Amino acid sequence: MLEQLLIFTRGGLILWTCKELGNALKGSPIDTLIRSCLLEERSGDTSYNYDAPGVAYTLKWTFHNELGLIFVAVYQRILHLLYVDELLSMVKREFSQIYDPKRTVYNDFDDIFRQLQKEAEVRAEEMKKSKQVGKPVSNFSRRQGQATVQKAGSDGGSKQKDGAPAKDGGNGDSAKGRKLENGYSNGIGIEESVAAGVVKNINNGSSENGAFDVNKLQKLRSKGGKKTDTVNSVSKAEPKKKVSKKKRVWDDSSPASKLDFTDPVDERGDENIAVIADQGESMMDKEEIFSSESEDEDDDSEKETKDSAKKKGWFSSMFQSIAGKAYLEKSDLEPALKALKDRLMTKNVAEEIAEKLCESVAASLVGKKQASFTRISSTVQTAMEEALVRILTPRRSIDILRDVHVVKEQGKPYVVVFVGVNGVGKSTNLAKVAYWLLQHKISVMMAACDTFRSGAVEQLRTHARRLQIPIFEKGYEKDPAVVAKEAIQEATHNGSEVVLVDTAGRMQDNEPLMRALSKLINLNNPDLVLFVGEALVGNDAVDQLSKFNQKLADLSTSSNARLIDGILLTKFDTIDDKVGAALSMVYISGAPVMFVGCGQSYTDLKKLNVKSIVKTLLK
Repeated sequence: MLEQLLIFTRGGLILWTCKELGNALKGSPIDTLIRSCLLEERSGDTSYNYDAPGVAYTLKWTFHNELGLIFVAVYQRILHLLYVDELLSMVKREFSQIYDPKRTVYNDFDDIFRQLQKEAEVRAEEMKKSKQVGKPVSNFSRRQGQATVQKAGSDGGSKQKDGAPAKDGGNGDSAKGRKLENGYSNGIGIEESVAAGVVKNINNGSSENGAFDVNKLQKLRSKGGKKTDTVNSVSKAEPKKKVSKKKRVWDDSSPASKLDFTDPVDERGDENIAVIADQGESMMDKEEIFSSESEDEDDDSEKETKDSAKKKGWFSSMFQSIAGKAYLEKSDLEPALKALKDRLMTKNVAEEIAEKLCESVAASLVGKKQASFTRISSTVQTAMEEALVRILTPRRSIDILRDVHVVKEQGKPYVVVFVGVNGVGKSTNLAKVAYWLLQHKISVMMAACDTFRSGAVEQLRTHARRLQIPIFEKGYEKDPAVVAKEAIQEATHNGSEVVLVDTAGRMQDNEPLMRALSKLINLNNPDLVLFVGEALVGNDAVDQLSKFNQKLADLSTSSNARLIDGILLTKFDTIDDKVGAALSMVYISGAPVMFVGCGQSYTDLKKLNVKSIVKTLLK
């Protein structure tokens, strides 16, 4: 039984709800559908599962893109209603006939819906009965086929030729029996058995006539031994001289006496560390301008349009652009969407994400009237561009400086936890974030909670001394959750405004390390959980982020599990135009990209330019 059926506009105005079904929906499934699915360009999916305490709903929907209407049906997930899709299409067809943009009340639609629901339920019952009637017939025919196979097998076994082994005859008859059961003719089974017999005779003949001679093997071994002996004798007679590498001397410069520029340290690593000089303003505080790049891209798009017009023919392209197409259908959009999907995948977007995006764009365009003087390809590209901007634009504030001051007024430090897989640059980018915060006169303390990897504490200690900020460390083989808790207590006592917690790199399938990470987050309740990921990854970005979020949710001890809050993309300067990892990560997690690492120095940290990323993806 349906829980609720709603009709509302894309602007959020509810036009009609079924009063007989009632409005007692537990939780907020409609709001969650809009926020988590429709606004994030997942409208190409067929259904959405909503879980709340004590209830599990399934939501299905359809669009009327020309009128800008959304039809949503809600029902209990355990029921598996078969008529919901058909009911939605019928409601969409009937409601579109009486829809008037000036009306906001449709009480007269109650009777129509009641009739449509009855028709859909009757059809579903008829389908169930037809399936139930069809099942015994199929079972009976299957038994008959099995009996025929057994009979054929027994007859074949009795009609074996004299001298033929029983095992081979049994295999041939069973093969024939299998063919009979699958519905093939007897002739096919006989041909296969004959072919198998021919192959068997050939194999037997080859094994009898071509036996391997042992004497030949001994001769080959003796030849091989002689060859190896000669090789060894040559190598002993002429030993290779060890050539040492010489230093390169440049013509116009004096020879360098020392090439090792590492800082001198004592045994504990506590002294003789040179403090790093101010490297200038961080790229986080600089505005980027992409006017020339966008102009080049506009020129490229114009060239593509001209080339396509030449291929299509002058008259047909002009007529279609002037007249337009009455209403867009899915078959009209498929060529443009396929080309767009291939283009996104070449930009390193995960295949699953590219396919879902194209499905969502298709769902938003089907049934829409195409404007005059426009091509389908340009219409699809415009819709995709709007969808990408909507996905990549953060839906909440990512101003960390403002959040730091808000938390400071509460008398506690702002805690940031850096998580991610191995080797993505968590410690290095943690130092970049610390440098950026220091430029804004915010006191920072580092917490060395990577007690698993050798050298991790020393690496963070070096960054802390260069930046002249305190570091809290307890060495190795300690519980990182306890170390982080003590670091936060120390920061509260010393008056540090921000605590940057470094954690061990871990693969998303490593259960013990993921359990330790979940314990650290649940025990300390940080203000921000940053996932540090490489911009080089493609399909693996989906697996990493989805499994990190899933593990954090499964291993959480509270009802409101803490998941990934933001993303820090590293190695962004090495990917050229392959910027698809940013889109894949944001789409799969819903978390915004807060920082982008683009170099080796402390200043190489910047914000994500959404317009630049979108233009690069569609270029």
